[in-house]
Amino acid sequence: MEAVMEIPAVTEGSSRPWPVAAMAPGSWLVLNASCADDQVGLVVAALASRIEVQPPGGRDDVLDALLAEDFLIAAGGLQVRDRTNGTVVTPGCCAGLEDWRDWAQVLIGDSPWLGHDPGPEVEFISEDLRVWQDGGPNRYRGRWADVHVDLPHRALPRLLNGVQRDLVGFLNALTGWATRAGLQQRGTALVEAIDDSFAITAPLDVKPLR
Repeated sequence: MEAVMEIPAVTEGSSRPWPVAAMAPGSWLVLNASCADDQVGLVVAALASRIEVQPPGGRDDVLDALLAEDFLIAAGGLQVRDRTNGTVVTPGCCAGLEDWRDWAQVLIGDSPWLGHDPGPEVEFISEDLRVWQDGGPNRYRGRWADVHVDLPHRALPRLLNGVQRDLVGFLNALTGWATRAGLQQRGTALVEAIDDSFAITAPLDVKPLR
């Protein structure tokens, strides 16, 4: 289970006044401590691409516009990967990384909203969870038919704690990027804003299932 952000079409201009990684729009960036500076820069540019930045639109203007937002959002969420056969179930359209903690609803027997088109969904099968890419075995008979990942229900708390560790690691990568870029107080404030908006370091109350 990995925290991912969907890459938007980040164009040349005011939203990216720093180097960014070359990734195709619609692809997924895994967020963890291994993110390089240009990947961190891409994440910040993606967040800024949703915000109107007043001219001249230099680096400090972009950061000030980000920091003026009450809440930052990013397309994405949690993807689930079967390391045995390589199957991956990704968040659906309009799912947000800011809602990653909603996966904890599975612990009380509910399937969180994971986006639409094709509409991922969690099915409860005895002691296991089946995470469908398309919402279930009978919903769709096209590209995503039968695409799913199975995982033990009792593994979910451990997986969610692992996601939080990865996101904390990404915050560390973000801090390093901000320091090397000389962002000073803006960098500190940016790390705090991303932490708050995506509920990264707040306590995660998930207990192992017995």
